[in-house]
Amino acid sequence: MPHPPPVSIRPCTSGDLAAIKQITAEAFDGISIDQAIQKHHGPVASHDWTWHKLRHLDHDFEVGMIAVAEDDAGTAIGYISMRFDHAAKTGSIPNLAVHADHRGSGIGRHLLEHALEVFRTKGLAIARIETLVQNQIGSTLYPKLGFKEVAKQAHFAKRL
Repeated sequence: MPHPPPVSIRPCTSGDLAAIKQITAEAFDGISIDQAIQKHHGPVASHDWTWHKLRHLDHDFEVGMIAVAEDDAGTAIGYISMRFDHAAKTGSIPNLAVHADHRGSGIGRHLLEHALEVFRTKGLAIARIETLVQNQIGSTLYPKLGFKEVAKQAHFAKRL
């Protein structure tokens, strides 16, 4: 039986987007594909890696679902984004991040458990999440929640 969340989890509002983008830029520093591309090829389309990474959140807000963990003051301190493929009965988790001051407190685990329950409620059969090997937190946490590694992938990029 899961423990009660240390914070409340609620749907993301447009007012949360700036805060979760800031959390994302900090949390994905050193573990972002977009940052790795920039390291090897420089900025793309005159934007740094954070621009490329953060625009995915706008997409998830518009077509998927984002759940926000908030502290007692109502401040967003973490989030998880979800996408649904009802035909394939698959839920995907493109992004999960927790503010640095709150990591290690179970918030990421509770956000993942929340997403899994949303997927179950929607009648989905599989939950998918991916991470880079550089992401030690994800590589440790996901198996603890029952995720099994099913494939490895290499990312290549070439300046055109």
